[in-house]
Amino acid sequence: MNTNKLLLSAEDENDFMPIIAINEKDDEENLSIPDTLPLLPLRNTVLFPGVVLPITVGRDKSIKAVTEAYKSDKLIGVLAQNDTEVEDPTVNDLCRIGTVAKILKLIKMPDGGTTIIIQGKKRFEFLHMISEDPFFVAQIKLLEDKAVENDPDFDAYISTIRDLATEIIKLSPNIPTEASIILKNIENPSFLINFVSSNLNTSITEKQDLLTLESIKLRAERLTAFLHKELQFAELKNKVTSKTRLELDKQQRDYFLQQQLKSIKEELGGDPNEREIADMKKKAETKRWPESAKNMFQLGIEKLERMHPSTPDYSIVYNHLDLLLDLPWEEYTNDNYNLKHAKQVLDAEHYGMQKIKNRILEYLAVLQLKGDMKSPILCFVGPPGIGKTSLGKSIAHAVGRKYVRLSLGGLHDESEIRGHRKTYIGAMPGRIIQNLRKVKTSNPVMILDEIDKIGNDFRGDPSSALLEVLDPEQNNTFYDNYLELEYDLSKVLFIATANDIQNIQPALRDRLEIIDLSGYAIEEKVEIAKRHLIPKQKEAHGLGKINFKISDKVLEKIIESYTRESGVRELDRQLASVMRYEAKEYATKQKIKSALTLSDVEKILGPQRYNNDMYKMANMPGVAVGLAWTYVGGDILFIETVLSEGKGELKLTGNLGNVMKESATTAYTYLQANAKKLGIESEAFHKHNVHVHVPEGATPKDGPSAGITMLTALASAFTGRKVKPYLAMTGEITLRGQVLPVGGIKEKVLAAKRAGLKEIIMCWQNEKDVLEIDSNFIEGLQFHYVKTMQQVLDLALV
Repeated sequence: MNTNKLLLSAEDENDFMPIIAINEKDDEENLSIPDTLPLLPLRNTVLFPGVVLPITVGRDKSIKAVTEAYKSDKLIGVLAQNDTEVEDPTVNDLCRIGTVAKILKLIKMPDGGTTIIIQGKKRFEFLHMISEDPFFVAQIKLLEDKAVENDPDFDAYISTIRDLATEIIKLSPNIPTEASIILKNIENPSFLINFVSSNLNTSITEKQDLLTLESIKLRAERLTAFLHKELQFAELKNKVTSKTRLELDKQQRDYFLQQQLKSIKEELGGDPNEREIADMKKKAETKRWPESAKNMFQLGIEKLERMHPSTPDYSIVYNHLDLLLDLPWEEYTNDNYNLKHAKQVLDAEHYGMQKIKNRILEYLAVLQLKGDMKSPILCFVGPPGIGKTSLGKSIAHAVGRKYVRLSLGGLHDESEIRGHRKTYIGAMPGRIIQNLRKVKTSNPVMILDEIDKIGNDFRGDPSSALLEVLDPEQNNTFYDNYLELEYDLSKVLFIATANDIQNIQPALRDRLEIIDLSGYAIEEKVEIAKRHLIPKQKEAHGLGKINFKISDKVLEKIIESYTRESGVRELDRQLASVMRYEAKEYATKQKIKSALTLSDVEKILGPQRYNNDMYKMANMPGVAVGLAWTYVGGDILFIETVLSEGKGELKLTGNLGNVMKESATTAYTYLQANAKKLGIESEAFHKHNVHVHVPEGATPKDGPSAGITMLTALASAFTGRKVKPYLAMTGEITLRGQVLPVGGIKEKVLAAKRAGLKEIIMCWQNEKDVLEIDSNFIEGLQFHYVKTMQQVLDLALV
């Protein structure tokens, strides 16, 4: 139902405000209505009997008609136009049914317009036009409404109309609540229908149809249908309005809360994200970094300021900028070029290793003279437990640089070296960049531990990724995928450690300066135990303040009888067992012996695990002692040869590798070719089968260094001459009978010394390796340097 303005132009406006008559039961019976009346065409409304309307009259004809009617009996015929768009209507543009109206009030407006207040009286039918100028005058016929009495259906329609109209008023916020009170107070059914019809929110055509209907009951039925339709529309409109209001209310609520949150954050010092960005900018002002890093940071910070903190990319950009700020781009520690101090530090923390210590002192000397140089890539190669990793830490201490260790054992993803691209979830920089970020300097000592144990599978080859890192000519522009910038690694002192150089990729091995570390002699292990291991274990077991001694003889007993290794890791564990026993004794008895004896060692550690007496036993013919290099250092092995009747077959056992089998075949062939010279009958090779065995069959064995030992064992078996006791040998053999040099001399010599052997035969070219061994460690050993196999047999066979 429409209710808007009080005064509306009936000619120009669609909406109007009907006014109820003060007196429903007007003196219509006494009202004399002539057959001829001036007409007032209305464009946008239909006047119903009993309803009062304010009308603004604007057309000249209409003003003249209203003025003339107001001067006489104040009655005028009101008709609706068929077409509301027609500005100057003719007879054909007017509806045939209208309402006789009485002009209650005529008001001249200041702007020259005229406003009238009219009240509908009776319906009429327009018969024909009498005059069209200066205004419409027509002959009319009054129409009477047929009364309805005692009709339950009609009463139901009236009640429904009243209820529906009340509901519509409730759902329409623009209609005042007083309208429902007016509805309740209207008693005349005919007037109720006219009043509601006049306020109906429907088209002019439908309102005119209601006015045209003669039957009030029929009019009530049609009005009820219109009201149902309007009620549904009002409910739908109200639902949409409520939903829109809820959305607006939520937006207003969110805005209000955001403003409150903003105020709270300002009281607390501002938005945390804005504070973080401000802190980053402040930190960047004092940062020393290359122009490329500075430009990337500036672009990133501008991007961050445009992003909302809840977006996923915000944390990615933030973490990248944080990395740029944390990296020590041009930050270096000052190297300590004092060579005496460096030597003291290295000697204090590591016993022996003169070759490595001299190499580090040389590096420092060049730095002292030149001031700057590309750091070399050192690689310490040697058996486990000899202190390769801890030596790197000592070098950092001696040079005055920070120390960082990167374990490469089992690494199989090259992204661990070069970093992941930022597009991946959980992306992070490579370990090289991460470690530099951690130590806060661009020239640390970085230990690349276990470089020979890098994996290689479908995820990539990290050793190939290390080629760029470990090349002094390339690593000044190392590119990390996450950082997306080049970083200078040329000032980093890289030290790699490995157990087996053969497992390192050839291209990578070419970039390394290999420094071989051999195993320790017994004397060196005793010194290491006294200087480092015993004090460390005493402190670890709460015996630091308790005074008791472990003599050199006791230490030698532990080393020889309970360990078999090149390094000192197992020795450290055995000393820990001793300390635990002493700690238990002290905790129980409140006192312990002042010195550890040999019998105490057996009591604490149990029966000795390794026995060298077997090597001192007299050998039978066909048995020779060889020297071997193993993963944990040097060792002794027997070559046993037995002849049996047969057809000259050669049988090899003892879990031998291909190279070792070939050495045995070569020795057998050489023996056959030189049988007469050695005093062996040629028929012996055809009448006997030869079985060569190397004990400890569960242990794989390979290599060419047992060649002369196998030939000596075969010659001993065929000639029946025993091999000289307390004699060991190592060397490769050729078919011409030449002896070739082999590796691992220091480990092999120390193993022979541990076994109590007294003489060693080796190639003359290995003499230089023996000279590198401290003469104190090989005291009592006699070396025979040979060039041919004939010399070996002359020395070995009794």
